[in-house]
Amino acid sequence: MGSYIPATDEQRGKMLETVGLASTEELFAGIPSQVRLQGKLQIPEGMPEMEAIRKMGDYAEENRIFRHIFRGAGAYDHYIPSIVKEVVSKEEFITAYTPYQAEISQGILQSIFEYQTMICELTGMDAANASVYDGASAAAESIFMCRDRKRTRVLVSETTNPQVLEVINTYCHGRQVVAETVPAKKGSTDLEALEDMLDETVACFYVQQPNYYGILENGEACAKLVHDKGGKLIMGCNPIALAIVKTPGECGADIAVGEGQPLGMPLSFGGPYLGFMAAARDMMRKLPGRIVGETVDTEGKRGFVLTLQAREQHIRREKAGSNICSNEALCALTASVYLSAMGPGGLKQAAVLSTSKAHYLQAELEKAGLHPVYEAEFFHEFVTDAPQGAKTLLKVLERHGYLGGLPLPDGNLLWCTTEKNTKAEMDELVRLIREVEADETDF
Repeated sequence: MGSYIPATDEQRGKMLETVGLASTEELFAGIPSQVRLQGKLQIPEGMPEMEAIRKMGDYAEENRIFRHIFRGAGAYDHYIPSIVKEVVSKEEFITAYTPYQAEISQGILQSIFEYQTMICELTGMDAANASVYDGASAAAESIFMCRDRKRTRVLVSETTNPQVLEVINTYCHGRQVVAETVPAKKGSTDLEALEDMLDETVACFYVQQPNYYGILENGEACAKLVHDKGGKLIMGCNPIALAIVKTPGECGADIAVGEGQPLGMPLSFGGPYLGFMAAARDMMRKLPGRIVGETVDTEGKRGFVLTLQAREQHIRREKAGSNICSNEALCALTASVYLSAMGPGGLKQAAVLSTSKAHYLQAELEKAGLHPVYEAEFFHEFVTDAPQGAKTLLKVLERHGYLGGLPLPDGNLLWCTTEKNTKAEMDELVRLIREVEADETDF
């Protein structure tokens, strides 16, 4: 199929001569030899297009698609109304790019403005931004909104999603900061331990609501403890749960962040997803990314402007307040269309069905021999033990098309339900587990 590099050898030679180099090797001399490729890439020869398509089809058949999903842990299989894809697939949206000439891009600005407004309504906060890659990035970015010269310590609950915690630690490592872990007690943040760790050097405390184990944390108590010591509270939220639980604003949080994937985005093998960030008024100017505002033009007509954008993120990287410089507008639009299609009533119904089905499944699993690990109120995820071993149990379920709970390091299982899970498939799941527990299944 030929080379994908359009320049000829003669043209490349002229470019090297222009910059004062004799060869391509000189161009890459600054890269240590031990990390440079020696020789040719070990890749197969090219093949005709028809054969290549057939080969890719063979690879695709190796994927395992589960119809019955009982796993969450940060990415959730919620129902997505058909209108969501119909709207966001329109050419005007799907080909749009970052609005560098912002005020000319009124349509894009309005879509971002509407998204920000919905996030504020959902979280109970005063201002929201756009352009955050995912929930983990949003959590990490929010931490550095809180630090200053006097307050440098960062506290994170042990009940945080491990992947989110890993991203937070990565961000902190780059700035020579240690994210201290507040221990858990019976699946929830240990408030006594939190109180002991708080002092005038603590900038913020991050807690997930619901937490990684699905348990609802005491957000108001966390806010009081942190604020009494002059720190800021960051809450990582499940946006579906916000339809029925107290919002971060009601709990007294200073910043609300979270993963927007449940708002109309399919699992898609892990992305692209959407991070959302919202803050109280006094934290608004520290929000990274962009904020779109509403105004009127000289004729009094409604218009939209790029109110805040940290330009050093594009042109003065060494002084940047964050590393956000891309545009997640299409994913943000997806969330907006989903929220519009569902409405307050639909979102609440999805939340109620998700949690009620989780409570039903937990009760049935207990009857089948899988007992709850934590005795605490939860949303739509919960942890059980696995007497016969998580690996054996999951293997049997997978053979029947069921993706069971996520195996945790301690051997327990983290289960999840959404409004999509039916009573019939939950009962069938329990029946299969009973067979495993009774050693009746042919492994």
